[in-house]
Amino acid sequence: MSEINSSNFKKEHGDLAPDLVGVTELTSPYFFVPPSGTTAERPEDCEPGTLRFNTDIGSLEIFRGKTIGWEQIQRADNQYLGDSTTGAGTRIITGGGYKTPSAANQNTIEYNTMEVPSNSVDFGDLTNINAQMGAMSDRTRLVFVNGSEPGHKNVIQFVTISSTGDATDFGDVSIEGFGSYAGAAKTRGVFHAANAPSYNNVLEYITIQSQGNSVDFGDLVQVGAYRAGNVASTTRGLVMGNYEPSTDDYYNRDDDIDFFTFATLGNALDFGDMTGVVSSTWSSSNSTRAVRYGNWPTSTTCDYVTIATLGNAIDFGDLSRASYNHSGGASKTRILRCGGNGPDNAPVYNQNTIDFIEIATTGNFIDFGDMTQEIRNTSSNTSGHGGVA
Repeated sequence: MSEINSSNFKKEHGDLAPDLVGVTELTSPYFFVPPSGTTAERPEDCEPGTLRFNTDIGSLEIFRGKTIGWEQIQRADNQYLGDSTTGAGTRIITGGGYKTPSAANQNTIEYNTMEVPSNSVDFGDLTNINAQMGAMSDRTRLVFVNGSEPGHKNVIQFVTISSTGDATDFGDVSIEGFGSYAGAAKTRGVFHAANAPSYNNVLEYITIQSQGNSVDFGDLVQVGAYRAGNVASTTRGLVMGNYEPSTDDYYNRDDDIDFFTFATLGNALDFGDMTGVVSSTWSSSNSTRAVRYGNWPTSTTCDYVTIATLGNAIDFGDLSRASYNHSGGASKTRILRCGGNGPDNAPVYNQNTIDFIEIATTGNFIDFGDMTQEIRNTSSNTSGHGGVA
């Protein structure tokens, strides 16, 4: 590798610096001085990725292209990474679930730092034992809704994502249920309670940073979304997977995808279809792509859609092992799948496995680590999913 050691060099003609082509390393132990100027002096036509220091706002900024223009580079609260105990990256929190085929619901909450493959760490406890809850979050607060535990099917409770500790009561849901879809944008969370065996199509919402009871949002296209995950962009929520109570299929599987707009109240609309009929599945997303992974009967199948468009799902890849009744969540770049059922009557009926994919690819899930226990019907979400991107 050749080196240029110089404090000042320019093109032969003009004031511009020479082009540095290929991989270029700046290894000075001192500093690098970018171009600078006021907001009014911003270039209007330059290459995407161009950096400059804005003297008006006192910050670096980057040119994102002609459509977006200049954007300030800001410190992210989750930029410093570590292991699951000390890491301050994107945090995934998983709560509740069934521990064994015959055991009661659990009240445990655990967490991981998504950028660092590792095992889960204890977070605290729910306000009650519960399973099959919905989980929705903004950057600071995660809210669990509903659940399958008798007497607690209308409960809303929350935790502060950056801390550890027990959940706190939030309010109540107007319709009891479990197996909820739940998704959130920056301020509003929307969810559906499956409410078996009397399925419904009702969507409700909360304001995540407040506390109080849920309010009617609108209706789904189909009756009975169940274990449909937490898919959301900053503007739109997707419900991937419904039960059809009137179908002849014993397990009431469906391939429907519905969508709604967070900022408005109203009924959901048809988005498209998944690659097959499913139940007991889960789905997660960043701000652009939603991935559905696994389902009953025990499957490794995954498919995806682009949230901003309408259309049918496309094959993504496979889980590392067949699973259903799991949960998961997304950062801007990856999805983690947590726990779940293995094949029926298998020696290990519940799973403690965590695996992950990179959302921008269409490859298979790979091992990430283990949960603190073998458990299924958990509920998860993160501090960095698509709705808060």
